[in-house]
Amino acid sequence: MKNSNSETNLGRAGFASRLDLKQAEREDQLARILEKIKSADIQVVRVGFVDAHGIVRVRPIEASHFAQAARNGVPFTTALLAMDSGNFIFKPVFSGDGGFGRREMGGAGDVLGVPDLSTFCVLPWADRTGWVLADLYLSSGEPCPYDPRGIMKKACAELAKRGFSYVGGIEVECHVFKITDARLGLEYCDQPAAPPTVDPLAHAYQHMSELVYDAQNPIIEPLRAMLTKMELPLRTIESELGPGQIEITLDPVANVAAADAMSLLRTSVKQLARRMGMVATFMAKPGLPNVFSSGWHLHQSLSDQSGSRNLFASDDAVLSKVGLQFVGGVLDSVGATTAFSNPTINGYKRLNANPLTPKRAVWSHDNRAAMCRVIGGPGERSTHVENRSGEPSANPYLYMASQIFAGLDGIDRGVDPGPPLDDPYAQTDKPAMPTSLLDAIAALENSAMLRDAMGGEFVEYYIAMKRHEIGRFMSAVTDWEHKEYFENF
Repeated sequence: MKNSNSETNLGRAGFASRLDLKQAEREDQLARILEKIKSADIQVVRVGFVDAHGIVRVRPIEASHFAQAARNGVPFTTALLAMDSGNFIFKPVFSGDGGFGRREMGGAGDVLGVPDLSTFCVLPWADRTGWVLADLYLSSGEPCPYDPRGIMKKACAELAKRGFSYVGGIEVECHVFKITDARLGLEYCDQPAAPPTVDPLAHAYQHMSELVYDAQNPIIEPLRAMLTKMELPLRTIESELGPGQIEITLDPVANVAAADAMSLLRTSVKQLARRMGMVATFMAKPGLPNVFSSGWHLHQSLSDQSGSRNLFASDDAVLSKVGLQFVGGVLDSVGATTAFSNPTINGYKRLNANPLTPKRAVWSHDNRAAMCRVIGGPGERSTHVENRSGEPSANPYLYMASQIFAGLDGIDRGVDPGPPLDDPYAQTDKPAMPTSLLDAIAALENSAMLRDAMGGEFVEYYIAMKRHEIGRFMSAVTDWEHKEYFENF
């Protein structure tokens, strides 16, 4: 591997050494990574961060410059933080403060991404390519307040103060279709671009049928091989109910690594599918005939700091006291946290239309109609809570962090969620989940707890971003409107 002649031509010289990081440990990690880069003949390393939408934004760095990237940081324009889900800029990025209220973020200048070396991996589908996640910092060395991974790290730090550790398990559905027309002509290159036309690999609505599963093996087997090579804790990949729909589950992972795993899983599945002439979508309810909605069921519990004791487990009750209070906090803040578990306009089309999704802030013991379903019970060491409300495109750091903060609020206030309820759909006296992103954002705006926990600056930023997205939707004429009104009126 070539060595660069200059140690100062990328990022800011020695920037990482000015941060509150374990420098000796980082240098040991870096030495091991550089040896791996050399032995595997890695040519490019994708240094990326996850934006507020859950999209991985990367700068591909020549492998010969990776030591600099690790020590100096990698610059990313602040304009990336000012984009809504369609990549439309919603802030005056060229102003003195970039619309962020901070001089360090003015003029569409740079924040610095400092690689978290523990996330380094080699991408098995890309030629001699490494991948690593970065944390965002302002030029002063202050953590960037708009970095979702930083919000999750803050949540985990709050848990650690109480002797807790977060355990998150992924159960996510998505669709994988074969592309019949990529629609790559310039007439389709609008913003956002026209999606491809697609067909499924097999018919559907034969849940857990071996025949459907086998028909989907052209994508399932390569996915399994890829995720295993990447050392993600894969548990299952199986066919789901709808045409083209699959479900992927991972073993539980602790703290920030749980959200990292989801970020890597989602971007990897999409990239491999494209290389195979297919498209993978984590959209909750695609606008295609006869498809079924997809969800993200987040399995979660708390452990002690060593990870050896499940703090939700009880010898004689469905949930421990800590577990009950955690659930109480999650249910208490359902309006505001839904802005993170269901952050898209489309996510509510799933919640509103799908008869199998949660409708109210209810918890139950092993009932899939509840928002919070307890799996396990008395004497079960693996007892945990499954939040069944989320959509697959949710930002994993914000989804998990909002659950942690709400759960901690429940623990701190000693919130009692009451007994588990056997018929969740019949509990019409319980608070209803938001039926639109607009309602969820309004609830977030009024949440003093999340403003305090996540930071008022971040919450205001997130609200502004989502309102810009909602405003674009409200000004667009939908197919439903045209069909409903055009000829009739």
